[in-house]
Amino acid sequence: MKCKNVQFIKKMQRTLTISTDKHNGLYNITTQIDFLVKESGIKIGIVNVYVQGATAAVMIQENWDNSVQQDVITLLNNLIPSGIWQHDLQDNNGDAHLKAGIVGPSETVPIIDGVLGLSTWQNIFLCEFDGPRQERKIIVSILEL
Repeated sequence: MKCKNVQFIKKMQRTLTISTDKHNGLYNITTQIDFLVKESGIKIGIVNVYVQGATAAVMIQENWDNSVQQDVITLLNNLIPSGIWQHDLQDNNGDAHLKAGIVGPSETVPIIDGVLGLSTWQNIFLCEFDGPRQERKIIVSILEL
């Protein structure tokens, strides 16, 4: 009987829960993601960060100061103003759905030597477009490669 070499892949999944205090805002979650990557013990792999909900998103952006984050909100508010969408007739958040759809619900980052493969100025942000919310759930999936 021949035995094949079987390699077990390490994986981990956690849910982060955060509250938001703005109607539109970016919230830096890099520290929490970095902690989970270190907890996983994975040296080479990927981490996927996914927010549940149709009015929030995840974005990689600069965190040198708040100006870029505010510029993102200003741009999206200018491109997608509130109060003019058909969905507003249901619950007055048509713009939040469109913003979330454009930005997208997830980002994937490589894990290099046990740390996030982000550049010096890159950070991971939860994008809130329909807040404040007591609870936003972010699913973090980490896989070894």
